[in-house]
Amino acid sequence: MGSGAIRRRLAAGLAVLTASVLMALAAPGEAQAAGSGCAGRKVRTVPFSTGAVHVYKLGGEVCAFTVAKRPGPKRKMGVSVQARGHRPVPYAGKHRRKTPSVTVYAGHRCVRVTGKVGGGSVTSDWILC
Repeated sequence: MGSGAIRRRLAAGLAVLTASVLMALAAPGEAQAAGSGCAGRKVRTVPFSTGAVHVYKLGGEVCAFTVAKRPGPKRKMGVSVQARGHRPVPYAGKHRRKTPSVTVYAGHRCVRVTGKVGGGSVTSDWILC
């Protein structure tokens, strides 16, 4: 293979790489939210005495996680997402700062989220209707 062919292949590879980077930058709402574990855009925050539930949406998927107001020693934390007409999808465990995210496909249904940090908790009304 000649040096001209190598240069053409390198140029083509660089063009593909550049295009993919530009597409990723052009649609920041589609990318995963930094440090959240949820894809999409943030649509709601449901605060309570010891923390908050952060809710994200991408297409018909709804994702949520709970964050402690004051990070510290490991304590019981939880998050749950329920699409109307379906069972809730819960997560519970011991964490210092935040729970892993829970994602459900809700389509165009309303959802209800719950969150818990230590002794404080919250249950939202039906949201995103």
